[in-house]
Amino acid sequence: MSEDRRLDVLRAIVEDYVATREPVGSRALVERHSLGVSPATIRNDMAALEDAGYIVQPHTSAGRVPTDTGYRLFVDRLATVKPLSAPERRAIESFMEDAADLDDVVDRAVRLLAQLTHQVAVVQYPSLRRTAVRHVELVPVGERHLLVVIITDHGRVEQRTLELADPLDATVVARLRTRLNVAAAGRRLAELDGVLADLADAFADADAPLVRAVVGVVEDTLARESEERVVMAGTANLVRGGGHDFAHTISPVLEALEEQVVLLRLLTEMAEDEAAVSVRIGRETQHEGLVETSFVTTGYGGPGDGGGAAVARIGSVGPLRMDYPGTIATVRAVARYLSRILAG
Repeated sequence: MSEDRRLDVLRAIVEDYVATREPVGSRALVERHSLGVSPATIRNDMAALEDAGYIVQPHTSAGRVPTDTGYRLFVDRLATVKPLSAPERRAIESFMEDAADLDDVVDRAVRLLAQLTHQVAVVQYPSLRRTAVRHVELVPVGERHLLVVIITDHGRVEQRTLELADPLDATVVARLRTRLNVAAAGRRLAELDGVLADLADAFADADAPLVRAVVGVVEDTLARESEERVVMAGTANLVRGGGHDFAHTISPVLEALEEQVVLLRLLTEMAEDEAAVSVRIGRETQHEGLVETSFVTTGYGGPGDGGGAAVARIGSVGPLRMDYPGTIATVRAVARYLSRILAG
């Protein structure tokens, strides 16, 4: 059996199984695909694919379904990714362009991706570990209360209210705001420790408590908010479209998806892949609850298509029997629009 023909037969089995949700037999392959060989040859090819572990017969007298290994070979050998239709591209652009702020952008992106793929959509918030400080604003909100607002270069906003022992001096607050932004603007979290530590030296001793308090709340906010966050939408899609993939129970899948630490671990690992779009199939997720799912992700917020400078990831979780070319194209398209908006 030739390598090319084996891949053609495997591709046909995957495509038919995705479309019909039913095991695929040799007769169906002959009727639906122009493989250029006899039914007997196709049966021999299917037997060889089964021996190699790429397809399996779920029960006697049934057709074949792809295994995790078969899906992996199919994904790795994808020659083209299904292009989005013009209506799909217009829908993404019109839905995303009116977003008001970062929270709205992320919320729209995750809902849109779930709607387009009919799967579970996952969007990782831009992490303060990978974003830089754009501006720090100090706003007196009373005689002894100061609002500290931190804005990152990707539009993330964090704010804390600081209660002080002494009345605020507007002139000192303005001077501190200026010096704080000169020191912090454009720097990432890891670069701020040494920069902010000596800020109090530039002020009179009487103002040092205010400076230290503000620096402390900035550092504390950045440290606490550097924890990763994930937003998810479309879990009901798994129930509606799971089919054979979730024949045993969907509960472990939903429980795994609810564990942020599981999703964050996967997103972190997938960020290390060289491919612009990363795919984890079945047991490649290394989580028992996700063995009947596949996870497609790419980076956003950085230059290029899912490049290493991305600040976070966006992805889709669905059954093993997913439309891989279509899901890859949709995830990549939404990520590009998300990056474009954040670059603003």
